[in-house]
Amino acid sequence: MSYEEAPLVNWSTYADARATMGSDFVRILGYFREDGVKSVDAIETAMRERSAARLVLPAHTLKSEAHQFGAERLGLLSEKIEVVARHCVETHVEPDELLEDVVSLRDMFLGSLALLEKEANPLVERRSFGRRPLAPAGGLSAPRNFGRA
Repeated sequence: MSYEEAPLVNWSTYADARATMGSDFVRILGYFREDGVKSVDAIETAMRERSAARLVLPAHTLKSEAHQFGAERLGLLSEKIEVVARHCVETHVEPDELLEDVVSLRDMFLGSLALLEKEANPLVERRSFGRRPLAPAGGLSAPRNFGRA
């Protein structure tokens, strides 16, 4: 599957990661944010320098971390950058064919991260799965006395 066809986030993978990491999940997601920004910066710098060798490690790192949290499209794009960059190193050519992919990387990273962080926010309203939704503020049908006459 090409990265264009992949969902931005695979929620099943996300749920598995959240269950596995437990109470450390939000902290580790914060590390993904920090490391991801550094990786994207390094990839953009390497591309400006037309250095295939310097693309490989940050793309590999971003790929692994993205897949860990279910950021599937980001993981697949990072993998493409890594694989093509490795090929460019082996064949001694510049990574010009990756320009459009690298240009789209930052927006994809930020969009994926926004979805992941929104879902991780404890204040986000969760789906209730069969429970009655809470009544909106001021939406009580009748005043209640709660035992008072």
